[in-house]
Amino acid sequence: MTRSSVKILVVDDEPGIRKLLRVGLTAEGYAIVEATNARTAMEKAEAEQPDLILLDLGLPDMQGHDLLAKWRTELLELPIIILSSRTDEAGIVKALELGADDYVTKPFGTRELAARVRVALRHKLQQQGERPVFQTGELSVDLVKRIVKLAGKEVKLSPKEYDILRVLVQHAGKVLTHQHLLNQVWGASTDVQYLRIYVRQLRQKIEKSPNEPHYITTETGVGYRLREAD
Repeated sequence: MTRSSVKILVVDDEPGIRKLLRVGLTAEGYAIVEATNARTAMEKAEAEQPDLILLDLGLPDMQGHDLLAKWRTELLELPIIILSSRTDEAGIVKALELGADDYVTKPFGTRELAARVRVALRHKLQQQGERPVFQTGELSVDLVKRIVKLAGKEVKLSPKEYDILRVLVQHAGKVLTHQHLLNQVWGASTDVQYLRIYVRQLRQKIEKSPNEPHYITTETGVGYRLREAD
């Protein structure tokens, strides 16, 4: 899929935001379709068959969460990136748990947004299953042999530390909520403090500066994101 063939549906009622997205993403080579409310968005999603949707949570005729839930209930599987206010952490978490692929907070830079779009589209095109070896920077994870290396030297992880890293590798470049990680690793409702402790331990082993992480970054109030593959 070339960029010129990729169509993005922008759903936002703010003219300034739509113009920013239209100009920025058109410059990146994407085709842009616009909708100012949920009703038009549903019509254009069906008629235009976009490859990705940028969805504002504050629409005039329907809550963005409700539109997102409707689309996911109807098995619309294309990537959806949420546009949200920087202070709406609860809204972001809810959207991710409803099936959003990622989020960008306003105000945002076009480079940041373009990077999120590339990651979401890459995940869409990625074949089912996992690549045997994941590499980002000096960190490599062999998902078959369960071997983790940093700068060529093997790093010994506990089973839970490895499980957390493995889930992050499966979704590299995308933010994962605390609850998603807890469900995937512990399989039941667990105190988020357990997750924070294990992530802290994991960073001690794979980060050169654990207090300024390069690989596993914190999305404040939301969850964690692993740096995408090289």
